[in-house]
Amino acid sequence: MEAKRKMRFAMVCSSNMNRSMEAHSLLGRAGLDVASYGTGTHVKLPGPSLHEPNVYDFGTPYNAIYDDLRRKDPDLYKRNGLLPMLKRNTSVKLAPQRWQDNASDGLFDVIFTFEERVFDLVVDDMHNREQRMLKNALIINMDVKDNHEEAGVGAKLALDLCQK
Repeated sequence: MEAKRKMRFAMVCSSNMNRSMEAHSLLGRAGLDVASYGTGTHVKLPGPSLHEPNVYDFGTPYNAIYDDLRRKDPDLYKRNGLLPMLKRNTSVKLAPQRWQDNASDGLFDVIFTFEERVFDLVVDDMHNREQRMLKNALIINMDVKDNHEEAGVGAKLALDLCQK
């Protein structure tokens, strides 16, 4: 009898920092084959004000972002949860990755997005990719607010669905 192939999951949010990484971390600890991505043009994190975000290129290591924020204002970024979030991210993978640049990562069976705009970008990207293997992927959107508490709830829901 042929062994059942392990399903591959992708978690996608805007910056590959909070929602997709919380889900990536949880699914990875559960032993699932998971990767995570962002769809933005840059990685954006809250700054000292709404008009002064911290902006990084995809591929900038999480520990470099952590060190940069810790150097800028350790109290602010610890209080708003960015430093603990980045610490978690460093234990999952090296750096944020962009969905639109992931074609070499292989195919996914199920792709979770965490906001409608991200879902639309993933669907558009999938339609525009060169079709090498005709394989379907289920794309599920869950609208999850981009904060630490909601990211935890969204990750648990994604895990529950992936385990079904």
